[in-house]
Amino acid sequence: MSVFNAYMTLSGAVDADFVRDEPLSRRTSYRIGGPAALVAHVRDYAALVRTVEVLADEGVRWVVLGKGTNVLADDAGYDGCVILLEGEFARVNVSVEDATVTAGAGAALSRVVNEALRAGLSGIEPCVGVPGTFGGAISMNAGSRREWIGRRVRDLVVYRPGEGMHRYEGGEIEWGYRATSIPTSEVILEATLSLMPADKDAIAADMDARLRRRRQSQPLSHPSCGSVFRNPPDRSVGALIESCGLAGASQGGAQISEAHANFIVNRGGATSSDVLALMTRAHDAVRARYGIDLAPEVKFLGFGG
Repeated sequence: MSVFNAYMTLSGAVDADFVRDEPLSRRTSYRIGGPAALVAHVRDYAALVRTVEVLADEGVRWVVLGKGTNVLADDAGYDGCVILLEGEFARVNVSVEDATVTAGAGAALSRVVNEALRAGLSGIEPCVGVPGTFGGAISMNAGSRREWIGRRVRDLVVYRPGEGMHRYEGGEIEWGYRATSIPTSEVILEATLSLMPADKDAIAADMDARLRRRRQSQPLSHPSCGSVFRNPPDRSVGALIESCGLAGASQGGAQISEAHANFIVNRGGATSSDVLALMTRAHDAVRARYGIDLAPEVKFLGFGG
């Protein structure tokens, strides 16, 4: 594997910028993580394809990262390339006539939500206040427990390394709670949402109400990755962990939030080891008391994998 060879081959050759040994703490909402061997700021499709081809030739593993809002990065870093989709991947197009919003995977989800509101298009309100990129929201099927963005996807375009672009109809994808059937080997490039014309004031009021509930129930004053574990059917992970007496438990600079026990926050200087220790403690306590095996919602970057 030669990250250096990949860096030298790609630098200046494609519409992208490449940075070596950038701390992942700058790229994750947790503000945790050691250096990535290479970070690629890719601005168009041709640059993405060429970047992936060169990385494959050099045996360098890679991953596409959005805003890093649901990611825990290893303190030791990541020995591959982190690809950031920018430029043409961040565009947002609205058709009031068709009641659709088409956005690139690198667009901020908040921008997509706001553009829909400005156009008087309803259906994406469950994503208000959800951080991250549009592509990340699609891959995680963001929204609430019962209202998902996947239900609004008319079609989406992905990149299959070694093959090229492929278009899915929304109905071809299996959408579930925080999950989709889109293969992890494919890179989401863009998607079109089918929405509904509605009164702007009514949409705004709905969004405001959702934002108030989010602010009241979630710890937003400290860095976190959002929910750490997926909710089991008809159960609240936060309530389960709290009932085990772990709300407020701390390890190093990390703490299980007292406001919402399914959040582990960085109160300053937390490491990935601190967060993992609290995750293990919460997981084991819930399994011992309730027999429930909690599944992580947070994604892991590095850790030898």
